[in-house]
Amino acid sequence: MRQGLGVLGVAVRTEKAVFAIAVLASGVYGGMTVASAWALGWATENAVLPAFEAGDITAGALWTAVLLIMGTAVLKAIGVAGRRIFAGVVQYRMQARSRREVTKQYLRLPLAWHHRHPTGQLLSNASADAEAAWAPLAPLPMAVGVIVMLFTAAIGMLLTDPVLALVGFLIFPAIAVLNLVYQRRLSPLVTRAQQLRAEVSEIAHESFDGALVVKTLGREALETDRFRRRAYELRDANIAVGRVRGLFDPMLEAVPTLGVLIVLAVGALRLTNGAINSGELVQVAYLFTLLAFPIRALGWVLAELPRSVVGWTRVQSVLDASGSMEYGAAEPGGVRPAGVEVEDVAYAYGDSEVLHGVSFDVAAGRTVALVGPTGSGKSTLTQLLVRLIDPGAGEIRLDGVGLRELAYGAVARAAALVPQQTFLFDDTVRGNVTLGLDVPDEEVWAALRLAQADGFVARLAEGLGTRVGERGTTLSGGQRQRIALARAIVRRPRLLILDDATSSVDPQVEAKILYGLRDSAESSTTIVVAYRMATIALADEVVFLERGRVEDRGTHEELLARCEGYRNLVTAYEREEAERAAIAADAEDLNEDEAEGVSA
Repeated sequence: MRQGLGVLGVAVRTEKAVFAIAVLASGVYGGMTVASAWALGWATENAVLPAFEAGDITAGALWTAVLLIMGTAVLKAIGVAGRRIFAGVVQYRMQARSRREVTKQYLRLPLAWHHRHPTGQLLSNASADAEAAWAPLAPLPMAVGVIVMLFTAAIGMLLTDPVLALVGFLIFPAIAVLNLVYQRRLSPLVTRAQQLRAEVSEIAHESFDGALVVKTLGREALETDRFRRRAYELRDANIAVGRVRGLFDPMLEAVPTLGVLIVLAVGALRLTNGAINSGELVQVAYLFTLLAFPIRALGWVLAELPRSVVGWTRVQSVLDASGSMEYGAAEPGGVRPAGVEVEDVAYAYGDSEVLHGVSFDVAAGRTVALVGPTGSGKSTLTQLLVRLIDPGAGEIRLDGVGLRELAYGAVARAAALVPQQTFLFDDTVRGNVTLGLDVPDEEVWAALRLAQADGFVARLAEGLGTRVGERGTTLSGGQRQRIALARAIVRRPRLLILDDATSSVDPQVEAKILYGLRDSAESSTTIVVAYRMATIALADEVVFLERGRVEDRGTHEELLARCEGYRNLVTAYEREEAERAAIAADAEDLNEDEAEGVSA
């Protein structure tokens, strides 16, 4: 409870003015609810009973009773409307604030942090957890405001008849014990349900994201069963929560009702003894009936506190996450294109080190091919070059300035990465190329021409305005890669990094792209991860990586002559093709010999 009240205190301090208005409106409602009891008692004593006893009622008494009851009802309605509106404003503002803070933190945290956290869990942190953290804010102003009603009603009962008031107050210890048991029973159940909600989101996202693999390998039943099992666990956890709440709410209703019965029984005895009159008994009984409502309001807040604490804790785990990147104030110097220096760089994923003391430099305007077998660290190195991640040791400099010393956004303004996995948004071709940049269509077409994509884009139904579907599903793999390349080119990067970004493009188109990039009026320093010999041969220099180290560097011809590992790697396809051709030729000769033997 202490943690939950601390969470609510954050909201109250953040939205002081709006929360104060909501509490004031709730106080008006509470005060008028108590006033209605007084009005009812006055009407009973001065209008109803005289009408029964004398068979007549004065117009003044009747209109006074009507105005009292109607006036309190109107003010109660105003209080209800104000309380609900402003309580909702506080709740939804805090939810939106948490979602914005979580999203900003996601953008600040390095890619290495995201590697350790499933996407489904991150979605849950920004949606379900942020919602749960501030769920008690809806009933909170009412609970705070009706405390006014609680104390006013208690004072009214004490002034009317202290004996009946003391009898009624016996229910409060019972309610306190009931709330304590409820909190202890509910808190672990809510924690489990909230965790399962994140796991269900995680499985659903993973299944949808891998829909192609699931369908092509016939794993629909397996994925459905995996989702079903976790969904059933979530169902059972929510049922367990609902079962505890279902037990708690009737008991919370029953205790005040039992108190009303006791008050009426004792009050009837006191009425018989002449200690109180009928109006006072009606007033006390009605006031005690009203006590059930503030108790329920407090119970609603208490019921949401465990879930709120869990949601807040999960959100705070993101906001308190360490590893956010630090930035300096420098801008990379020099003019187009940029020079790159990699000095003694190392990087590890957990305990698995993938780069060891990597060092090389790229002169401005040069094209360098990164070549190496699978797992040699090429893709990791490309992410380091654009500072998606920071090296564990060593330094990378752009135009002589370390990447950590550059201002926020400086690397993105100077360098562009086209990764292996092409991602297109469910937007138009123009939207996917510009991504919000204010770029005229002429420059978009120029970037598409350089990426060898202008031809097929021109043939699309609406040209640049054609929507490409989710992840670009209406385009082929090679077309998606060329759109992604145009997206990088249109930003005129001084350093362009292609991480096997033309693997789905035929060799002739790939050669045109690389020649075009080199001969462009606004040429970039280009680093390309490549496997094809034709692509590698276009580079000015080759850096050969093996087992996370630079084994050799030089021109393609130099490495072919002196580096056996490089030679074996880049000629593997040619050797395999030659072996296949030799096998086919031997089989053909054998068939001819057999045919000649038969004819002889």
